[in-house]
Amino acid sequence: MACNKENRKLFTAPAPVTTGTIIPSHSGAMLARKGATGSAPAANHALKTNAAKVAGKGVEGQSHGGVFKAPQLPPPVARTAAPSSSSKPGAEKPPPKTDDGCQPEPMDTTPSSDKPADGGERPSGTNSDPNQQAAPKPAKKVWTLSNFDIGRPLGRGKFGNVYLAREKETKFVIALKVLFKKQVHAQGIEHQVRREIEIQSHLRHPNILRMYGYFHDESRIYLILEYAPGGTLFKEQQQQPGKRFPEKRCAIYVYSLVSALIYLHERNVIHRDIKPENLLLGHGGELKIADFGWSVHEPTSSRTTLCGTLDYLSPEMVQGQPHTKTVDLWSLGVLAYELLCGKAPFLANTYEETYRKIMKVQYIVPPDVTKAAAHLISRLLVKDPANRMPLENVAIHPWIQLHVDKK
Repeated sequence: MACNKENRKLFTAPAPVTTGTIIPSHSGAMLARKGATGSAPAANHALKTNAAKVAGKGVEGQSHGGVFKAPQLPPPVARTAAPSSSSKPGAEKPPPKTDDGCQPEPMDTTPSSDKPADGGERPSGTNSDPNQQAAPKPAKKVWTLSNFDIGRPLGRGKFGNVYLAREKETKFVIALKVLFKKQVHAQGIEHQVRREIEIQSHLRHPNILRMYGYFHDESRIYLILEYAPGGTLFKEQQQQPGKRFPEKRCAIYVYSLVSALIYLHERNVIHRDIKPENLLLGHGGELKIADFGWSVHEPTSSRTTLCGTLDYLSPEMVQGQPHTKTVDLWSLGVLAYELLCGKAPFLANTYEETYRKIMKVQYIVPPDVTKAAAHLISRLLVKDPANRMPLENVAIHPWIQLHVDKK
């Protein structure tokens, strides 16, 4: 995020597409619903049709009609991996093509309300005659920039910008993330953009930012995202006394994040970049994971890529060893410490000193932090990944139980 945080050291190898942007929130389908059009009157007032500033000249021209179903992104251009160093990691290699050289099929970005809950085929009702011809499917909608009114910028990043926007027909307020293809290609991160879209567009959880769909033109890629009026957790933290939250509020945030991570890990998704800059606050102040630029879907194997933010790197990542879902447990511990204490636990003046503190798990909990909170942090900031407290146990930890009212 472009937030000028002191001593926040970013590893970008190259940087994930979402680094440096503010993405939005409030889950649900792209349909009129309670609070959808009136939940942010100030935002609606600020909206104006300035699509030309976003699109530039001559970038529209695709048909529309139906639900979210975007065209497949152009195949990534094969690139030579940049040599890695001890201070900056190399980018992960893009997934290999299939034997016939074909790219993956375009993803289905139909809103969850239009799909059966179990992910299977929707029942045909009482009329189940196998000889009866199936009704024709409605045409899918292909989105273009002309479908949206574009408002004020919400954030600016290395590869593009995020704008407040409103779908013209339904008046549904969203955030439109605009990525520049030239910059994405120049950094060789086409595969990361593909992976981010593929992962985030299939996630449905109240504490995970929704991606409703995407489309693209000759020069840009557009991601249609939830709008989170509360902004980033990092920004909210900077406004607190001592840049730290009360323990009750910290516990609620940690519990919400645990719920989202359990959902991700059950689907074999590793986030790998949990930090306040990548967490947003929705309409009711609820926490939402909003950046999946470093995420991976790994059902069977571990990863070795060094990525993320230095203050949040786990010991196994610092050492370049294979890592699994347990890196998210370490990041959860770092986040809990930072929200409670106002700074990262391994913060130091140099990279080398931060590395050393991480490897020794050397940190100090201030005396005004309760023993229950300190105990939870100590069970997450464990050098051996196998000994970190499982997410299910974090959810029922006494510190969480004390502060979180579970309904």
